[in-house]
Amino acid sequence: MSEPHFFKSSYSNAAENCVEVAFRKSSYSGGNGGDCVEVADTPTATLIRDTQNRDAGHIDITPGEWSALIRTC
Repeated sequence: MSEPHFFKSSYSNAAENCVEVAFRKSSYSGGNGGDCVEVADTPTATLIRDTQNRDAGHIDITPGEWSALIRTC
Protein backbone atom coordinates (compact mmCIF):
# COMPACT_ATOMS: atom_id res chain seq x y z
CA MET A 1 0.00 0.00 0.00
CA SER A 2 1.27 3.47 -0.83
CA GLU A 3 1.98 6.16 1.75
CA PRO A 4 -1.14 8.22 2.56
CA HIS A 5 -1.27 11.89 1.57
CA PHE A 6 -2.79 14.06 4.31
CA PHE A 7 -4.69 17.32 3.86
CA LYS A 8 -6.58 19.60 6.21
CA SER A 9 -10.27 18.79 6.10
CA SER A 10 -13.06 21.32 5.73
CA TYR A 11 -14.26 19.97 9.09
CA SER A 12 -11.34 21.83 10.70
CA ASN A 13 -11.70 25.32 12.11
CA ALA A 14 -9.14 28.11 12.23
CA ALA A 15 -8.46 28.02 15.98
CA GLU A 16 -8.09 24.32 16.77
CA ASN A 17 -9.79 20.98 16.19
CA CYS A 18 -7.74 20.31 13.07
CA VAL A 19 -8.91 17.26 11.18
CA GLU A 20 -6.68 15.62 8.59
CA VAL A 21 -7.87 13.20 5.95
CA ALA A 22 -5.58 10.67 4.29
CA PHE A 23 -5.89 9.66 0.68
CA ARG A 24 -4.78 6.15 -0.23
CA LYS A 25 -4.36 4.46 -3.58
CA SER A 26 -7.51 2.55 -4.42
CA SER A 27 -7.21 -1.20 -4.87
CA TYR A 28 -9.14 -0.64 -8.12
CA SER A 29 -6.26 1.40 -9.58
CA GLY A 30 -4.31 -0.10 -12.45
CA GLY A 31 -0.95 -1.65 -11.67
CA ASN A 32 0.87 -0.05 -14.59
CA GLY A 33 0.96 3.45 -13.09
CA GLY A 34 -1.55 4.93 -15.52
CA ASP A 35 -5.03 4.50 -14.08
CA CYS A 36 -4.46 5.59 -10.50
CA VAL A 37 -7.29 6.73 -8.25
CA GLU A 38 -6.93 7.78 -4.63
CA VAL A 39 -9.72 7.62 -2.08
CA ALA A 40 -10.19 9.01 1.43
CA ASP A 41 -12.96 8.39 3.92
CA THR A 42 -14.60 11.13 5.98
CA PRO A 43 -17.49 10.82 8.44
CA THR A 44 -20.04 11.63 5.71
CA ALA A 45 -18.40 10.93 2.34
CA THR A 46 -15.78 9.12 0.32
CA LEU A 47 -13.46 11.48 -1.53
CA ILE A 48 -12.04 10.43 -4.91
CA ARG A 49 -9.24 12.07 -6.87
CA ASP A 50 -6.87 11.39 -9.75
CA THR A 51 -3.42 10.51 -8.40
CA GLN A 52 -1.70 12.26 -11.30
CA ASN A 53 -3.86 15.41 -10.96
CA ARG A 54 -4.09 15.98 -7.20
CA ASP A 55 -4.29 19.76 -7.64
CA ALA A 56 -7.48 19.36 -9.68
CA GLY A 57 -9.35 18.57 -6.48
CA HIS A 58 -11.63 15.69 -5.62
CA ILE A 59 -15.23 14.60 -5.82
CA ASP A 60 -17.32 13.70 -2.78
CA ILE A 61 -19.76 10.82 -2.90
CA THR A 62 -21.98 9.40 -0.18
CA PRO A 63 -21.30 5.99 1.35
CA GLY A 64 -24.30 4.61 -0.58
CA GLU A 65 -22.95 5.95 -3.87
CA TRP A 66 -19.51 4.49 -3.08
CA SER A 67 -21.04 1.06 -2.39
CA ALA A 68 -22.99 1.19 -5.66
CA LEU A 69 -19.86 2.18 -7.57
CA ILE A 70 -17.83 -0.66 -6.08
CA ARG A 71 -20.58 -3.18 -6.92
CA THR A 72 -20.35 -2.22 -10.60
CA CYS A 73 -16.56 -2.74 -10.81
